[in-house]
Amino acid sequence: MSAQTSFPYIEKELSWLSFNERVLQEAADPKVPVIERVRFLGIYSNNQDEFFRVRVADVRRQILIDESKGRGQRARNLLAAINDKVLELQGKFDEIYKQLLLDLARRNIFLVNETQLSPEQGRWLKKHFRDKIRRHIVPLIITDDTNISRTLNDGTTYLVTAIRKGEQVTHSLLEVPTAQVPRFVQLPTQGSKKKKTLILLDNIIRYCLAEVFTGFFEFDTVECYSIKLTRDAEYDLSDEIEMSLLEKMSSGLKQRLTAEPVSFVYDREMPQTMQEMLQQKLGITAANAMIPGGRYHSFRDFIAFPNPGRGYLENPKVPALRSNQFTAHPNTFAAIRSRDILLYYPYHAFSHVTEMLRQAAFDPAVRSIKINIYRVAKNSQIVHSLIEAVKNGKDVSVVVELQARFDEEANIGWAKFLTDHGVRINFGIPTLKIHSKLILIKRMENGELRNYAHVGTGNFHEKTAKIYTDFALFTCHEEICSEVENVFEFIEHSYKKFRFNHLLVSPNDARRKLYSFIDREIQNKLAGKSAGITLKLNNLVDSGLIKRLYDASRNGVRVRLIIRGMCSLVPGIAGVSDNIQATSIVDRFLEHPRIMVFDNDDDPKVYLSSADWMTRNIDRRIEVGCPIYDPALKQQILDILALQFKDTTKARVLNREQSNQYVKRGNRKKIRSQMAIYDYLFDHEKRLALKIPI
Repeated sequence: MSAQTSFPYIEKELSWLSFNERVLQEAADPKVPVIERVRFLGIYSNNQDEFFRVRVADVRRQILIDESKGRGQRARNLLAAINDKVLELQGKFDEIYKQLLLDLARRNIFLVNETQLSPEQGRWLKKHFRDKIRRHIVPLIITDDTNISRTLNDGTTYLVTAIRKGEQVTHSLLEVPTAQVPRFVQLPTQGSKKKKTLILLDNIIRYCLAEVFTGFFEFDTVECYSIKLTRDAEYDLSDEIEMSLLEKMSSGLKQRLTAEPVSFVYDREMPQTMQEMLQQKLGITAANAMIPGGRYHSFRDFIAFPNPGRGYLENPKVPALRSNQFTAHPNTFAAIRSRDILLYYPYHAFSHVTEMLRQAAFDPAVRSIKINIYRVAKNSQIVHSLIEAVKNGKDVSVVVELQARFDEEANIGWAKFLTDHGVRINFGIPTLKIHSKLILIKRMENGELRNYAHVGTGNFHEKTAKIYTDFALFTCHEEICSEVENVFEFIEHSYKKFRFNHLLVSPNDARRKLYSFIDREIQNKLAGKSAGITLKLNNLVDSGLIKRLYDASRNGVRVRLIIRGMCSLVPGIAGVSDNIQATSIVDRFLEHPRIMVFDNDDDPKVYLSSADWMTRNIDRRIEVGCPIYDPALKQQILDILALQFKDTTKARVLNREQSNQYVKRGNRKKIRSQMAIYDYLFDHEKRLALKIPI
C-alpha cells in the first residue's frame, strides 16, 4: 500500500525498475541468441539513463518540495528504495556482462581490452588511432578555474586522466567520441579466420593515451578512469509573452545542457582523491547520486553491437507482411472504401502508411491532409510526402508536438523545415501534449468531400515501426472521421466544445467513459450477465482507474492485464484483486499498443488507443481511443490477445513481490506469442490472397 493511497499500490518508479529487470532477464537468457543478449544490455542501459533523467530527477524535486513544506519522508524513502534496487541491478548487470564475454568467446568472438592485444594488433591499432580517432580527441585540462559542470554532456562517456610526474598530478577530461566514430572496431584477423576480435573505442583511447599527451606534458605515467553524468531532463519554459512557443522550447533545451546532475556513474577502481575532486567540481552534494560501476559506461551503444560471426547468433529476420486488403485495390483509398483495414506492426509493413501519404501527395482528388507528429524518423518519407503535397497544391496542416521528450530539438527542426516548405504548422495547446496518432485526408468523390482517417497506437516513425508492436486502423467510417476532424479542430481552437460519441478523447471525456465502461461490467456481473475486462497497456499507474479495477474485481468481474512497463496495481490480493490476472511480455519486439476490451454481456467493445492508463495521458494530454466496429477486425484483435495470454515463453507474472517469475508452462504447449502472432497474421494474409473466407 502506497503512502499516497488507501489501497494496494506499487510506486511507479519501483515498478519501472522491475520492468527494466525483465529487460535484463533477456540479456541473461541463454535461449536468446548471444548477439541479441548483448544488445539487450544496451537497451537496459538506455532505459536506465532515461529513468534517471526523468523519474529520479522528479523524485529529487519532490524531496525539495516536501522539505520546503514540512511534509513527511515519502519521497526520501522512495529515493532510498530506488537506489537500493539500482545498485542490485547494477551488480546483476556486471555479472551478466562478464558471462556474455565468455559466451561470445565460445563462439570465437572476442571483445578485448587494451591489455590483451598482440604486438601486431597494437601496431595496427595505433595507426588506426592516428588516422581515424585522434582528430576527435581534445583534452580539457582541469584547473582550479575549470567549471566541468558546464562542460560534461548528458549521458556521454568521458575518461578522466591523471598525468603523473613525480608527486605532481594534472587531471584532464577526454570525451569518448562515439558520435564521430564507431564504438566498436573489429581488428584484422590473425591466425584462424573463424576468430573475430572487437575492441571498444574507450580501450583504443586507453591504449594510445600516451600519444595524446606526448610533446605537451612531461609524465612518468598516465592513467584514466571512465565517468558518465546524467542530468535532470526537465526544463522551465520562459514566461515571456512575446516569445513564441518555438523560441521558448529552444531556450528551455539549452537549460538541459547544464541541468542538475541526478546520477554520476564512475569506475569503482577510481582513486578516492579523484572521486572527491570530481564530486566537488560537479557540485554533487547527494552521496546517493554517486554510483560505482565498471570501467565501461554508455552501454546504450551496445544496442548496435555488430555481429561479426554467423547469422544464427542473432534473431532471424522476420519479413514484414504486405496487406492483401491494400494490394488488392488500385489505390489506398479504394482499399479503405471497401472496408476498414487493421495493420499490426512490425508484422505488417509500415510502408502502407507512407504509401497512403505518397498517393495523397499527388492524387488530383485529394484536397487536404492533416497529421499529428510526435516522433518521426531522421529521414522521414512522411515529411517528404507532405512537402510534395504542398507543391501539388494540397492544403497540408501538421500538428508538431514540440514537447516530445528527447525529441524536442528534432521536432523544432522539423517545424522550421516544414514551415519553410509551405506547410501550415500548428503547435497545439501549450498546456497539453498532443500524443494522438491521427491522419485525416479529404478527397473529392462524386462531387462531395469524403474523409479518410488513420487512428493508431504508435508514432509515424519508419524505424521504430520495425521494432515496436502497434495497431493502426484505416477507415472512412463517416462518424469516426468526422470526430477525428473535430479532434484536429479542438487542437487548433481549444475554446470550442465538442461531443464525441465514438472516440475516447483525453482530456475531454476519456476518464468519464472509462469509468462508465468499468461500472457497466460491474453492473452486468451483479445482474448475472457475462462480464469481463481485458487490457493491454504499456503502463497502468493512474490511481483512479486502478481503484475502479479493484472495485470490479471485488464484485466478481474477471480482469486480465498485459502490462509491458509500469504496473502499480497489485493482482491476487484476497478480497481486493483476486479476480485480476496480470502478465508482462518482453521479447524481441517492444510491446507498445494500447488495447481495451469490455465484455459487454458477450458483445465485446474493443478500443485501440494512443493513451496509457497514466494520469498524464488521461487528464493532461490529447489522446484518442477508437472503437473497432468491423466484426472481423474485432475478432482479429481478440485472437492476438488470446495468443499473448497463452504465452509460455516470454510472459512474466506481475505480483506484489515484483519477482518477475516466468509464467509456468506446466504441460501446456510451448508458445512464444510474438512468433505465434506472426504465423497467425501470415496465415490471415494468405487466406485473403487466396480469397478464402476469414
